[in-house]
Amino acid sequence: MKAIFTSWVLFLLLNSTTSFGQHDLSLTIDGLKTDEGNVCYAIYNTEKTFLSYEEVFKSGSQKATKGINTIEVKNLPEGTYAVAIFHDANGNKNLDTNMLGIPKEKIAFSKSKMKMFGPPKFDDCSFDLQNTMEITIEMD
Repeated sequence: MKAIFTSWVLFLLLNSTTSFGQHDLSLTIDGLKTDEGNVCYAIYNTEKTFLSYEEVFKSGSQKATKGINTIEVKNLPEGTYAVAIFHDANGNKNLDTNMLGIPKEKIAFSKSKMKMFGPPKFDDCSFDLQNTMEITIEMD
């Protein structure tokens, strides 16, 4: 009987900690010039992995719509995040760049913009997710 009770308590504790702190993030992307291709997002949770293709925390895409697009990201744990968005206008699922590595497709970030000599840092783009929240990102 004690083993059953202990197993039940352990199950409740594990189940409550894995579902505790899960939140949804609504991304409103404003300013797409065309409805061609896809809107792609990447969510990063560390400065070390920021803008790395191999170590994205969560990513996805959806069909682009001219004007405003809304992306719903479900079940993110509480934490600090930064979001990168790009308009994959040709639909090849890659961020196309020129010979110097400068993006040819429109890109945007949470809380920041491209700088004169490169992308912003993680700290410039990061925000704390502690509840379900909405963020608007302008595509310039």
